[in-house]
Amino acid sequence: MEKHLIGRGLLAGALGGLAAFVFAKIFIEPVIGRAIDFEDGVGAARESLEGHSHGAHEHGVELFTRGVQSNIGMGFGVLAFGLAMGALLAVLFCVTYGRVTTLSARALSMLVAGGMLLSLWVVPALKYPPNPPATSLDETIKQRTLLYLLVVVLSAGLFVGSVLLGRRLAPRFGVWNATLIGAADYIVSMAVVFLILPTIDETPGPVTDAAGTIIFPGFAADDLYEFRLYSLGTQVVMWATIGLVFGALASRLLEGKRSGSGLSEASLST
Repeated sequence: MEKHLIGRGLLAGALGGLAAFVFAKIFIEPVIGRAIDFEDGVGAARESLEGHSHGAHEHGVELFTRGVQSNIGMGFGVLAFGLAMGALLAVLFCVTYGRVTTLSARALSMLVAGGMLLSLWVVPALKYPPNPPATSLDETIKQRTLLYLLVVVLSAGLFVGSVLLGRRLAPRFGVWNATLIGAADYIVSMAVVFLILPTIDETPGPVTDAAGTIIFPGFAADDLYEFRLYSLGTQVVMWATIGLVFGALASRLLEGKRSGSGLSEASLST
């Protein structure tokens, strides 16, 4: 049974990745294009100040064209991520179904998807929000990547711990109060994490000459806002698709198993 559910999780993840890619292609791709244009403008402005040729950009030779990166590269990356997240959701569903809650397969699928969206993306992005490419310092890529991954791991672990805490306290305080206690535990724990970890602020400012005159403006705040908003939208589209598709497929599988063999849905937990 678990293998069948994980297979359906992979299918849901593939569809979620495809939906996310279409959304990103429509809304995020234009912002990325403007970010790259900004990088080119900054490079030209700095070369002008240094007296170099405007055409002598030091970006090196691109291994892949912009079209390949924005289509094949981004599409493959989003699809692979969707597959991985779909499989992970299916595993968590198998662990929790019939054990932690009595919710239906569809409801549990959406609940797990919402929890994964919150803990794996929304909360980490509050500390280290996504930036368009070409708008961050190259020398801090490793630091930013490690810090972001650390926040994701801590957020996921603390989220699971808070859920287990709420479940353990439910018999004593009731489901509603226990849920509030678990939520408070997660919020306070992540607030401490946010306070401990360093803040990275790399939004490019304007290029100025020795006299302080602005030669080239800083990165547009509207573009930064749109990129972060559409990044959130991409994640919502992906997780909503995964949750809905997997919920429908899992419900159909479990109901068919129950009607065909006389087993209850709770048999998954045995």
